[in-house]
Amino acid sequence: MTVEVIDAPEAKRYEARVDGESKVAGIAQYIRTTELVAFVHTEVEAAYEGAGVGSALARTALDEARAANLRVLATCPFFAGWINRHPEYQDLLYQSRSRVSD
Repeated sequence: MTVEVIDAPEAKRYEARVDGESKVAGIAQYIRTTELVAFVHTEVEAAYEGAGVGSALARTALDEARAANLRVLATCPFFAGWINRHPEYQDLLYQSRSRVSD
């Protein structure tokens, strides 16, 4: 099984298709700014669960974020968990800087 992932910026999501099918097998929705990309929702069709579609979405999206020098905010539980299990992507995570008042 071959998973192809493309960015569909007009829909603000990455889309995964399997074996050249036109049907979307999974999506990763995002909000992007000039400095940050927030992954807010990931969904994989039931027929493709456990087949690597979610991982392909995460890996492609994160590799593209790295190439664009974007920080990543993983509000989506799938992305947060995936990054936690793949330490080579943890350097992309956005770290908020809390300000301390005097």
